[in-house]
Amino acid sequence: MATLTVWKFPEADAAERATQTLASLQAQNLITVQDEAIITWPQDKKKPKTVQEHNLVGTGALGGGFWGLLFGLIFFVPLIGAAVGAAIGALSGSMVDVGIDDDFIKQVRQEVTPGTSALFVLSSDAVEDRVLEAFKEGNPGATLIATNLSKEQEANLRKAFSEAD
Repeated sequence: MATLTVWKFPEADAAERATQTLASLQAQNLITVQDEAIITWPQDKKKPKTVQEHNLVGTGALGGGFWGLLFGLIFFVPLIGAAVGAAIGALSGSMVDVGIDDDFIKQVRQEVTPGTSALFVLSSDAVEDRVLEAFKEGNPGATLIATNLSKEQEANLRKAFSEAD
């Protein structure tokens, strides 16, 4: 079973620093990272900057299509006019099919605001208490938002968003 985890940080540059915590946890076999992306949102900017991490080893990465759609639904939909609303509704429905529901999207939208940052991680096999402890110790003010995906939802997610090599 995969987990989509969002670590929200109270500073705009903290998510980039937290990737070191994630790399350390993976090196200790405390988590298997399949894909990750970062959102940085400086206080003086109207919209966040998104960065997909490309230094991943293995075939688990979902590709930019998934992150682009997810970030679009979270951060840019409120800015889009009603004419595009029906199409966005259909896309949002496709995210529900892969285990990412509206409540998760709304929670991330409310938590990640100007002046903050977030680290999005698709992972499995996490030793949850050790991962939580490491993030809280190394990243004061970190907040965890997560949703679990069933094996079927994970397979649907990969089928829908994996990019062919």
